[in-house]
Amino acid sequence: MLKQFGANPGGERQARIESCNNYENGAFQNVLPTQVSPENSSFLKMLWKFMNKPANVRPQQNLPSVSTNLNELPQQAFVWFGHSSYLLKLHGKTILIDPVFSGNAAPVSFFGKAFPGADVYKAEDMPKIDLLLLTHDHYDHLDYLTVSKLKPKVSKIVTSLGVGSHLQKWGFSETIITELNWWDSAEFWNALKITAAPARHFSGRSFSRFKTLWSSFILQFEEFQVYLGGDSGYSNSFQDIGKRFGPFDLAVMECGQYNENWPEIHMFPEQSVQAALDLQAKMAIPVHHSKFALAMHPWNEPLQRFHRAASEKELYVVSPMIGEVYNFSEDYQQKEWWIAAER
Repeated sequence: MLKQFGANPGGERQARIESCNNYENGAFQNVLPTQVSPENSSFLKMLWKFMNKPANVRPQQNLPSVSTNLNELPQQAFVWFGHSSYLLKLHGKTILIDPVFSGNAAPVSFFGKAFPGADVYKAEDMPKIDLLLLTHDHYDHLDYLTVSKLKPKVSKIVTSLGVGSHLQKWGFSETIITELNWWDSAEFWNALKITAAPARHFSGRSFSRFKTLWSSFILQFEEFQVYLGGDSGYSNSFQDIGKRFGPFDLAVMECGQYNENWPEIHMFPEQSVQAALDLQAKMAIPVHHSKFALAMHPWNEPLQRFHRAASEKELYVVSPMIGEVYNFSEDYQQKEWWIAAER
């Protein structure tokens, strides 16, 4: 089997999983009944549509980006690398989320290729990583080639329960990996508290699904609170998290790769805006867009719809270009780069 597939949990890790109340009948369960795809959808029909996507699912020219020395960032900053890969600098600590820098979002190089100009940052460009956070084990969030190259730079890893089985197969030491079930917390540096929370999604890198967990994460760093959404369909979990932990200074929200064939595992942009409001977020940054064509919508439609809905709901939004530094302590002038890129 390809090494990229990783490994399903076993031994003590599997025993811990089987003791969880969100694990039944050999699989992790969502809070709500959730279909990965509608029962009346033909797999062959969906595959045909996917292999014959309209041309506008990809940009026709290179996406704009900013060249940034990631070793010289402000103490409080956000840098996005396309799709769901981004870096948070909080009180001088560097936290890297779901890095995928190998040029594709699949176990094989000829599938799921990055958009032109969207893959300008590589593992070699990353600074020392104080904490690597992995929301779940899908290929567009956990990339074997990327994390293998990052290994010498990573001090600690936080991820959803079970995902450590992949990392250990790839040579990471168990001593640096912290795996969390929903509502579990871990503390680092006597300042950062990370809590895993429910997301409405699924997991799996080969033919088996639901063997590892998928999560959103809450970061509480002194006076600053951040919600990292990972992948999720809309549910009342956002309200529950908002009541329990809100308000949030920042919510990083999934926005993209939605489709009518999988409405319960990915949000439409308007739902992502509503979810940010449910969380009581003061501002939002939309991610999960503008790098891979994993759905059939035009590549820049997610940002257009998200910004429109956020304006109507009076939610403050920041959407930086790839590599552009957003300094939390400074005013931000938004450029509609996703529109300019099509001109």
